[in-house]
Amino acid sequence: MKYLLLIYENEQRWEKGYDPVELAEYGAFSREVGAAILGGNALKPTATATTVRVREGKRLTTDGPFAETKEQLSGFYMIDSPNLDGAIAIAAKIAGARFGSIEVRPVMTFA
Repeated sequence: MKYLLLIYENEQRWEKGYDPVELAEYGAFSREVGAAILGGNALKPTATATTVRVREGKRLTTDGPFAETKEQLSGFYMIDSPNLDGAIAIAAKIAGARFGSIEVRPVMTFA
């Protein structure tokens, strides 16, 4: 089954650059569970985001994210795991789990 692992952290941690030790941990994670990873990426800060809505047939755009939060979506992995317990075990190995949270969400498939 496919799961999306959404990484939420306070993006201010990265304002002065990326911690090389933590980046190395992400590399080690990728090597350890690489067979389960179907894709993933880090995301640029929320200041670069644009939120799009369509209301009454009109497109509306807003700079930034939909809502202000303490933690922002900073990246994701798409994984394949036989079950939720396996997906949770993989999520717990992501370095960002120590500083923020990882949302584990099953991917919906349509027949």
